[in-house]
Amino acid sequence: MRTTYGSATVRLYHLSDSQEGGAASTLFYGSMDEALRIAAQQPQDVQDGLFLSTDNDVVAYLDLIDE
Repeated sequence: MRTTYGSATVRLYHLSDSQEGGAASTLFYGSMDEALRIAAQQPQDVQDGLFLSTDNDVVAYLDLIDE
């Protein structure tokens, strides 16, 4: 993820894995710092499907916090 500074604007969304192809549900749109705080508060099964999108990249939440 190229845009990683705390005030970067991101979209935090959950990508479901339903058999019909899944759906993306936006949980938050705002600063990276706030998105990470919100993501950390989600249950583990929700965190598994969380992604952060910036103007130039998309990364899975769990991959980002593992770095």
